[in-house]
Amino acid sequence: MRMVRVLSAALMTLGLAAAPAAADASPSPSQDGASAPTQAGTSFRTAAEIEQGQPATASGSTGDYLYWSFPADTGQRPTVKATVKLPESHASQTWQIDVYDGLRRRQACQYGAQTRTAAADVSSVELACVLRTVRAWSEPWANDPLPGTYYVRLTATGVATADLGLPIGSEVRVDSRDIGGSAAVDGSLAEPLVPGVAPKPGQEREDAAVPAGLEPEDGWASGWWSDRWVWTAAGGILAALAGVGGYALTRGSGRPSRAPAA
Repeated sequence: MRMVRVLSAALMTLGLAAAPAAADASPSPSQDGASAPTQAGTSFRTAAEIEQGQPATASGSTGDYLYWSFPADTGQRPTVKATVKLPESHASQTWQIDVYDGLRRRQACQYGAQTRTAAADVSSVELACVLRTVRAWSEPWANDPLPGTYYVRLTATGVATADLGLPIGSEVRVDSRDIGGSAAVDGSLAEPLVPGVAPKPGQEREDAAVPAGLEPEDGWASGWWSDRWVWTAAGGILAALAGVGGYALTRGSGRPSRAPAA
């Protein structure tokens, strides 16, 4: 029975240790509203960097391409939301958000209103794109989302000529849900897919580029750890407890005292 008590204590300790790890795995929203970008880039290279949970705003003109970039790590399922404030007078317009990974491959949305058409009397339009879960590793020929930088592009795809150049306002926000070990795979990337350079804030010249600073708050995941390890260890401990308990129940109390010696 002492062995049972020891294994039970180990199981409780393992569960308590796993809880903080699971809680820390999800990104925490940025509380520094003053640092939120108020401009968007006009290309992949000049995309404005934003953190998950941080709303970003930008003004532009109808017909422009607006770009933002954000980091996404292994096990996260990012959700990109965008709101476009339209001018008071405009014709029917179709707006769309596209998300690209660090290799600039367009990523499909699992669900969400990625494209919407705003009627002439509508003052704003809301878009959303829920990506697939970011994987730690993938086959070279696959188009799976991998850890690294992701790009958001917001643009109008159907605009009347008279509406081109009209001022618009936009707000973009990215949040993620931590999927955990259910999406874990064997293998990991040597390095996350991040750009080598990024522009300094407010500058778009080639000589103004600096190393990209996008990175999750707790750093990039190593790729080998997931809560699968916790459940595997817990399963092993439970199996050991079941074995000890079964043996204790079936072994009896030993040889009866009245039984003759062999």
